[in-house]
Amino acid sequence: MKLKPIRDYLLSMKGSAEDTPFGPEVLVFRVGGKMFGLMGWQRQPITLNLKCDPEYAIELRERHGAIAPGYHMNKQHWNTLTLDSSLPDELVFELVRDSYNLILASLPKKKRAEIEDA
Repeated sequence: MKLKPIRDYLLSMKGSAEDTPFGPEVLVFRVGGKMFGLMGWQRQPITLNLKCDPEYAIELRERHGAIAPGYHMNKQHWNTLTLDSSLPDELVFELVRDSYNLILASLPKKKRAEIEDA
């Protein structure tokens, strides 16, 4: 998967913002100030860390060689996807939505309502 489609999709999530707190080589995507994606955009292939339900994370790792425990993240709750074309685009987009929704659901009710109503 190329940089532009996945970056555009991450930024299309309601209330999504991008910054680089760890340096220019890692794009961080946030909703409500909390990270839901981290992209090693200068790597070849690109890597993408996404939050995931712990049981589903294990299942994904067992089924896909391009999905591993989250690099520099909580290994139980985060996966690292290597975007080397072995993962279907639809699966990558689904996992982005799942990560976004997990983080959105963890926000305080007021902040979540502000984002959802925007």
